[in-house]
Amino acid sequence: MYKKILLASDGSNFALRAADQAIKLASLSRNAVIEVVYVVDLDTSKRDAIYYMDSDIIKEERKKRLKLTEEKIKASGVDYHSSILYGEPGPAIVTYANENKFDIVVLGSRGLNALQEMVLGSVSHKVAKRVQCPVMIVK
Repeated sequence: MYKKILLASDGSNFALRAADQAIKLASLSRNAVIEVVYVVDLDTSKRDAIYYMDSDIIKEERKKRLKLTEEKIKASGVDYHSSILYGEPGPAIVTYANENKFDIVVLGSRGLNALQEMVLGSVSHKVAKRVQCPVMIVK
């Protein structure tokens, strides 16, 4: 089934529900691994830098956003790895998924930045259109 699962997470409730589904998929296959990716949007990084004014605080905020997802996967007993990507979330996830030949991409239907999604289109839509493997979009 699915052994190499890419879970895109931004720490939102939708991403946490996506983590639940990724765990279910991983538990169906022996030796399945979930790779959790968090994409640092460079525009968001600039806003964070202005707001926090301290790179250590920015790093801690990013870790907090991933922590709940990682704790959920760890508690399930499924193997996982975490990576931080940089760039626009949709294209960054697509490139990473295609280059690393994942069996499936799992992500939430909405993220933390609802305004950006309204103006630019959702990350999940961009990923579903361009990635070269099945995609599970979780509500």
